[in-house]
Amino acid sequence: MKQSKPGKLAPARLQQWRLATQLGFFTLFVLAPALNLLRFDLTDTQLWFLGQRWSLGIDALTNGQISATDAALQLVWRAFVPGLLVVTVFLGVAYRYGRLYCGWLCPHFSMVEMLNKLLHRACGKLSIWDKSPTPRPGATPHAGWWPLFALSCALMGFIWAITLLTYLLPPAVIWGGLTEGTLTPNQTRFLLIASTVFTLEFAFARHLFCRFGCAVGLFQSLAWMANPKGMVVAFTRERARECKTCDTPRGSACDNACPMRLNPRNIKRMMFSCVQCGQCLTACDATQQAQQRTPTLEWQVGVEALRETLRQRQREQKERH
Repeated sequence: MKQSKPGKLAPARLQQWRLATQLGFFTLFVLAPALNLLRFDLTDTQLWFLGQRWSLGIDALTNGQISATDAALQLVWRAFVPGLLVVTVFLGVAYRYGRLYCGWLCPHFSMVEMLNKLLHRACGKLSIWDKSPTPRPGATPHAGWWPLFALSCALMGFIWAITLLTYLLPPAVIWGGLTEGTLTPNQTRFLLIASTVFTLEFAFARHLFCRFGCAVGLFQSLAWMANPKGMVVAFTRERARECKTCDTPRGSACDNACPMRLNPRNIKRMMFSCVQCGQCLTACDATQQAQQRTPTLEWQVGVEALRETLRQRQREQKERH
């Protein structure tokens, strides 16, 4: 079957690579402050980046060591130019490939997927707000998983709270104060409030946050939607009947595999929150090959993606008339 460049990797291997990138980035997210890779120290108003103190020249200007012109130039080259470069590259990737950061790197979405699996083991749903269970092969809900789900939400909430605090205050002070019981009242209040908020978000609103509350995800989606050649999950609609029997009796495997609970065979504008995780492709490949058929879903980018978008628009127009 012809595949676009992003889809050359076998679907099963694709998920292995994605798990590796998620674990690696999550580890980086937690350890970055301790390694001074990225943090802003409020105690001495100092930005640390890649192990080095990152100065904008404001202190030197205040002490009369440099002129106002030199300070302005440093501000441009050390703040605005790097910031603009990061934003340009980030949105450039999103423009072509969609919410790739969300599906492959984002620490929050990594936890969303893990908690999805635990909740599904407990009640067969991916969210407590779902009206009906999401059927998946080999999964039988058991109430014994509820305590682990609740404990995981609380643990992740605490990790998020203390990690964010170490991005603002010296990690040694925070972790030392936690282990020795010497945290200040303000630090204790922050950890208690933030841990509670994050725990509730992970338990009740993690999907809603990814869809509507995350600015990073929103801007990626907007950039992707503006590009008709951006990477999409293309569906061979001539074989639509095969989807009804691909995972009997559970229905279409791709619908049940999507962690964002989207219909991967839908038109692009209905896939606004797609995170390009490729789980629908993996499920499609597994179920179709089990019946000695080729997958009906594949990634398309560039001209092929544009053709898919145009086909979708033509179908929409026909349906309206």
